[in-house]
Amino acid sequence: MSAESKGEWAESVSGDRERFAIKVEVAIVLSITFGLSGLNAALSLIDSALSPEGVGGRTVALNASRSTASLLDLLFQLLGVLRLTGWAALGLYLLWRSGIGPRLIGLARIGVRRDVLPGLALAAVIGVPGLALYLIAHSMGVSVTIVPSSLGDHWWRLPALILSACANSVAEEVLVVAYLITRLRRLGWSENSSLFASALLRGSYHLYQGVGGGLGNLVMGLIFGRFWQRTNRLWPLVLAHATIDAVAYIGYTLLRGHVSWLP
Repeated sequence: MSAESKGEWAESVSGDRERFAIKVEVAIVLSITFGLSGLNAALSLIDSALSPEGVGGRTVALNASRSTASLLDLLFQLLGVLRLTGWAALGLYLLWRSGIGPRLIGLARIGVRRDVLPGLALAAVIGVPGLALYLIAHSMGVSVTIVPSSLGDHWWRLPALILSACANSVAEEVLVVAYLITRLRRLGWSENSSLFASALLRGSYHLYQGVGGGLGNLVMGLIFGRFWQRTNRLWPLVLAHATIDAVAYIGYTLLRGHVSWLP
């Protein structure tokens, strides 16, 4: 075997090992984060559909109280925030170890025109139709009743809800968009295929909300993922997602019992 042939063979073996390592890495990351959440959500949807009251008869609290003791409840909420933050940190660390730092996935210094304004626009584009879709799906009985917050009237309730919104946003956009699409690109997936995989994952772990919630988040994933692919800016997605969740959490807390259209 010539020296050139040996070099090509070694390069091929190295490439195969790298692709295998990436596949294992992605499988491990998803198995302990949103992939596992997706399977759990799918089982929850099946369980709801098989129950006597059906999907429309179920109620799901997104930020539920975990203890009757105020301090312990706060600590439980903060642990949830810490878990999601840790998921995001894991994705960022694995990308950084492979030579892809935060700046390369769109987490450079945040700017008003490049990040804040597009983020608010995305929040409006996704949030308003998303609320309408939920109300329609709920009236049709294909969505559970979503309670964005069932926390007691504690002094820390609003800050905890904002932290929860931010943690959800960072974890999902880092892992489901930046990390997953970047890794699938490395495996040779096309932009459209990696985009659909990312959106499908996002939709899957929202299936506990019903079919409407899953489809709505799949569409959100397609829009968010394509925006990132074209702009390589992740901050707008993080800001948009955090805004949508914060408005939902705090808005529900303030409007509950005061408007007739809110389930």
